[in-house]
Amino acid sequence: MKQIQDCHLYTFIDGAYLNGRQPEDVARALVDGGSDIIQLRMKNASAEEMIHVAERVHPVTQAAGVPLVINDHIDAALAVGAEYIHLGQEDFFDGGYHTVQDVFQGKTVSNGFPYVGLSSHAPAQALRAVDAGAVYLGVGPVFATRTKPQAVPVTLEYVRWASENIRIPWFAIGSVNLSNLEQVMEAGARRVCAVSDILNAPDIARRCREYRKILSHFE
Repeated sequence: MKQIQDCHLYTFIDGAYLNGRQPEDVARALVDGGSDIIQLRMKNASAEEMIHVAERVHPVTQAAGVPLVINDHIDAALAVGAEYIHLGQEDFFDGGYHTVQDVFQGKTVSNGFPYVGLSSHAPAQALRAVDAGAVYLGVGPVFATRTKPQAVPVTLEYVRWASENIRIPWFAIGSVNLSNLEQVMEAGARRVCAVSDILNAPDIARRCREYRKILSHFE
């Protein structure tokens, strides 16, 4: 299974962008294109719905040696044995958690804990997340994004700050696409998340390969 420090292209299976496709088919296209790590995100889905979809997706990612991240649903991540769970600042700190170990208190764990990644939108949040034990950070939204229209863009300045101050793996996120990818990388990012630009492409695997080609110039 690929380690987080070796992951550069972080992609998504997002319920809002399935466009009639089956989640497991999207997973196959993502791994075929060279995705290093894949997050399953289904806003407003119940834990049962999340588990049902994850059970279809996880065998695909496991076979490819690509870690699966479950967004928000801790119980679903544990139920399917996902390698990672991703939580937002509000879900984590406002949820009463102080360290990543707190996330699993009172939970039945059979195959070890999934690792925890956290979002961050400002330097103070990033430092707090690192201290809490996050294994990776999301840094963004770099640009305005339809995925989270209420979020204020952190701009490339935060990317530059992260490149100088954060020593755990971090991924620039927020309307990153092929037209601005080099700009984001030149600001100091070495890992990126891409959502709609890949999921809305007519050929998901080909679009992933286009990202990998640019990313390889900065590895």
